[in-house]
Formats: sequence, structure tokens, C-alpha cells
Amino acid sequence: MAPHILIVEDDNRLAELTAAYLAKHGYRVTLHGRGDSATAFIPEQQPDLVVLDIMLPGKEGFDVCRELRPHYTGRILIMTARDEDVDEILGLELGADDYLAKPVEPRRLLARIRALLRRGQGEDGVETVTDEQTLRFGQFVISQATREAQLAGEPLELTTAEFDLLWLLASHAGQILSRDDIMNALRGIGFDGLDRSIDARISRLRKKLHDNPDAPTRIKTVRSKGYLFSKSDWE
Repeated sequence: MAPHILIVEDDNRLAELTAAYLAKHGYRVTLHGRGDSATAFIPEQQPDLVVLDIMLPGKEGFDVCRELRPHYTGRILIMTARDEDVDEILGLELGADDYLAKPVEPRRLLARIRALLRRGQGEDGVETVTDEQTLRFGQFVISQATREAQLAGEPLELTTAEFDLLWLLASHAGQILSRDDIMNALRGIGFDGLDRSIDARISRLRKKLHDNPDAPTRIKTVRSKGYLFSKSDWE
């Protein structure tokens, strides 16, 4: 069955044009125009991906995203006319998987949706570990099969995007991954030099892994090169 995409957007013309374009590319698309009712509608429908506007009647998209995350396991792509870094970071912190500023070229939106729905990594230049479903580093354990991670026996509360990034880094432990490597593996596009979403997720992962933000040892920053997941320092 074709993946189901829900567009939560109060601009009816934009929503209909976007839906028609995605339908042409094989997706089932449902439209919804209000934020307040979306928080009940989405958990009931459980679409594969939600394209969520920020400025919505009834309840803004950030609040919808915050309320949805405990009840919805699919992907959330925030799309908004407000092109501000703080909005992007806030959306990602609330559990969104990706962020696009309007106006969005349809082909770019389609590429992001395809990347978010793609299961597994390694299709865009970075080979991941495919024969290991569980990785262990001292007290840290991460399972691709169950999409869960634990540190010292305590489960980590991770968004879908955070888990994908953490698995990618852990499955390449001891190897430096550039931002371009990461963007290609997770989104299917290269790093444009301006996107801060990877840095924001790394910062949140470090907090959840109890890594020192001033001198991280578990997810290290290698200057001018990228990020390195340490094989040690997990006791």
C-alpha cells in the first residue's frame, strides 16, 4: 500500500497543490486544516508522515508536535513561512524529524519526504552495519531492530530523527562522519553549509548521553571534519 501522508495546512490552495503533486508520485494524501483537532486526528489515523505547518488556526504547529510525540511514531516534517533558526531548532527539539522553510520547491519537498520514509541507511554513500542489529559499547546499548537505546540500563527517550542519527554514528564508531556524509545518509541530500539541524541533534544527543558539552568524549567534534562516535568511555 502506498505511504500515507497527512498535510496539516490552513492554506487550502497550497495544500491542494501539494497533495496533487505527491499523489502523482504515488502517495496517499489526506488534508487537515486545523491544529487543535489534528492532535486527535493524527493518532487515530497514524499516517506514515505528517507535513505540519506552524501557523495554524486553533493551535500552532509547535504545540501540535509537542502533544503528538507520545502518541505518534511516524515522521513529522515541519514546513513554515517563518525562516528563522530558532524555529528550526525548537521544532527539532519538540520531536520533528525535519524542517523546511516556505516557499518550498515541490521536488525538494518530495526528496525530503522520500528520505524520511526510507528505512535503513547506506543508500547514499555511507555504508552502515547491516549484519548487526544490536551494538554494545560498555553500558551503552542500541538496537536497530527495536529502535531503542539504553545507557546504564536506563532507556533513552529519543525522537525518530535522534535515533536515526545515533544509530548512524554508533554503527560507524571510531570513524569520522562529515556533515555531508550524515545529510546524505539520513536525508538523501548534501550539506549546504547553512543547515543547523545536525548540530542541534548532536547537542541534544550529548545531553541524553550525559556527555560533557564543553569537552565531549562520547560524540566528539573533529574540527573541520565532522563527528566521531567513541568506542570507549562508556563505563
